[in-house]
Amino acid sequence: MISNLSSTQVTRKTVIETEYGVVAAQHSRAARIGADVLAAGGDAVDAAVAVSFAIGVVEPWMSGPAGGGAAMLWRADEGRAYALNYGMRAPKGLNVADYPLSGEGKAGDLFPWEKVVEDRNVQGATAIAVPGTVDGVGKAHARFGKLPWKDLLQPAIALGREGLAVDWYAALIIASTTRALAQDADAAALFLEDGQWPTIAGWTSLADKRIDMSKMADTLSQLAEAGARDFYEGDIAAAMAADVQAKGGSLSVEDLASYHAELQDPLSFAYRNTRFDVMPGLTAGPTFRDAFAHLEEALTPGDQPGAEAYTAYAAALKAAYAKRLSGMGDDGETPDAPGCTTHFSVVDRHGNMVSHTQTLLSIFGSRVVSPQTGLLMNNGIMWFDPEQGKPNSLAPGKRCLMNVCPVLGETESGSRFAFGASGGRKIVSAVAQLSSFMADFGMDVGEAFHQPRIDVSGGETVVADDSLPADVIAALEAEHNTVTTRRAVFPYAFACPAGVQRKEGRNSGCTEIMSPWGDAITEPVEQK
Repeated sequence: MISNLSSTQVTRKTVIETEYGVVAAQHSRAARIGADVLAAGGDAVDAAVAVSFAIGVVEPWMSGPAGGGAAMLWRADEGRAYALNYGMRAPKGLNVADYPLSGEGKAGDLFPWEKVVEDRNVQGATAIAVPGTVDGVGKAHARFGKLPWKDLLQPAIALGREGLAVDWYAALIIASTTRALAQDADAAALFLEDGQWPTIAGWTSLADKRIDMSKMADTLSQLAEAGARDFYEGDIAAAMAADVQAKGGSLSVEDLASYHAELQDPLSFAYRNTRFDVMPGLTAGPTFRDAFAHLEEALTPGDQPGAEAYTAYAAALKAAYAKRLSGMGDDGETPDAPGCTTHFSVVDRHGNMVSHTQTLLSIFGSRVVSPQTGLLMNNGIMWFDPEQGKPNSLAPGKRCLMNVCPVLGETESGSRFAFGASGGRKIVSAVAQLSSFMADFGMDVGEAFHQPRIDVSGGETVVADDSLPADVIAALEAEHNTVTTRRAVFPYAFACPAGVQRKEGRNSGCTEIMSPWGDAITEPVEQK
């Protein structure tokens, strides 16, 4: 593989320890908003609500109110974890016959499903599932929040009024999806110039180029006043369903009104002297657990991960993914069972934690904008296998099998951490390795996030960071079909994690070192 990238450039992120709260998110402005909420006396859950809506404005192609996901919550006063599932569902009016296989081989997006005629499960209104994010954060806030709901949405509303600033990275993301965005008139009008060209500020200019997000701001204002359920039972729900149906989708007001996120007991397990709390059911939590069951036998803890560790990671992740892809799905008989994505983690000064993943699934979701709400809509239908007769086959009213993997961990030394990542099938590889770096090799969050990783996403190929030592790469090549590549800003060869850590009353955090927008921000001390 030919690489044009510099072989001498070094990228690092600064990790600060503090007694105050920390928010680690894929966008620094959203992280700062969460840190300000903590400084105002908010709980970690309050900060998560504010970040959830803010990051949907500044990074709309990754997530937003019309998406779904899951979160792990640690409550320090109770000494226990909660799992919050706000995954998407197929609309009840969906007709499987509307998604015939084309016979043209595999689809070209995130999953190796058989291609559907006109990519109806990937692109356009027919790909839209019932969103869950707003009810998820609404339920978390109702149970654990301290600050008023209305106040927590104000920063996101202000960002919407300000407009989305188009820097080089935003321009790159928009340019990567221009052809698909152009197929929806409302998406093209919002994100493209003249409905067909990527919006850019100019290669050498410092011009302040912005995308108008005022319609989304109006929706958030309505949501702030009316409460989270307006998204499902009020004016927002009616407008969103009408827009989707006008474009040929099956999302209905009945789908929205019947949607409810679920606060569940976590999937908890011990791994040597570390305890993990992860999502149960139709997430990557069980896959994470299965990977660690293999690691307990195959990996020897030590000072630094070497060839033995990385070959163990590859074997464990391959086995865990094989089990996941062959047997996981919503068969409609397990009511307790529970891309492009964003993840953020929060720890407050009292030790409460949130590990929160939310997604539209593909980049820009379905590439459909609801004109009355200004929201980018998800393409959650792509999570289903379009072939019938499989555990995860497409069906009306069915829950999506998500790749999200928010994790809480506590090591023998008393270090507690909240990790997660974006990146579709790459997520569990990243989160498992980061967690092992902490549990097996005694790293702190900064060391773990700067440590090179591999990716195993369910196929035969192992993708290895080319900065790994030569003996590690040789060991991987001896056992697996292995390719090496650089950890880069774009494209995404590896997942994009964010995490926080608490040890001995001190908090810290870090985000993917190659993310140009990601930051871990501490609450401003001057406000104390």
